[in-house]
Amino acid sequence: MSIVPSCAPLLFFDSGIGGLSVLKAVKAVLPKAPIVFVADYAGLPYGTKTEAEISARVPALLGRLVERYQPRLVTIACNTACTIALSHVRAALDVPVVGTVPAIKPASEATQSGVIGLLGTAATVRQIYVDKLHANHAPHMTLLRHAAPELVSAAEAKMRGEPVDPAVYARAMAGLTDQQKGEQLDVTVLGCTHFPLVEDELRAAAPHMTFVDGAAGIARRMCHLTKDQTWPEYPDEHTFITTGPVAAVNTLLPALSGFGLTRIRSL
Repeated sequence: MSIVPSCAPLLFFDSGIGGLSVLKAVKAVLPKAPIVFVADYAGLPYGTKTEAEISARVPALLGRLVERYQPRLVTIACNTACTIALSHVRAALDVPVVGTVPAIKPASEATQSGVIGLLGTAATVRQIYVDKLHANHAPHMTLLRHAAPELVSAAEAKMRGEPVDPAVYARAMAGLTDQQKGEQLDVTVLGCTHFPLVEDELRAAAPHMTFVDGAAGIARRMCHLTKDQTWPEYPDEHTFITTGPVAAVNTLLPALSGFGLTRIRSL
């Protein structure tokens, strides 16, 4: 087995900055890990793209990124990309790949009513992959689904320090609670990594709701896959990569610096 260099980074990939919600959980358990975070702003939003577009785009981009940054592990911190392209990426890369999928299993364990909700992008909520998660982990429960693309824009705006109309969050929750059995809903899966970034705002719109996401599970998986590997004693600057122009992320710099992402590059 080859020895992984201590400087080899963890590479996070998302359509935007939603993956910061996953990075936060990972940094809590792997504080010395060098980080390369990639936001595919040239392709945002993924939720409105076809399966064919995502299946072609994501493996191609990650192939270039792995060649350039030689990571020890890749995390696709995007539910839409994973539910569509995870198998294609794993087939194309020769490094471990950790995926992000809707946390239906944890939701099934947390519900008291047997009615759980899923907020995601349009591309995520329609996937057969979600049907399989439902059948495998919550077969006797009701799963309500709602596509809430406004929340992606809201999360991006919040991270830029811009105000967001609270009605955005109320509409997202109403998309679930207005469905049949919606009055029994007690646990909602945040099925897009952008959505935990606005969890406080969603909770204000639905005070009695429990929200779950997959970040903690991803962090545990990454700890397992990197067990016994070495890390630099003093990690270098963490790197943020955008597939769009660097100038377009200037308003995100304060938020990114809070995660240690101070070296900004364009792919």
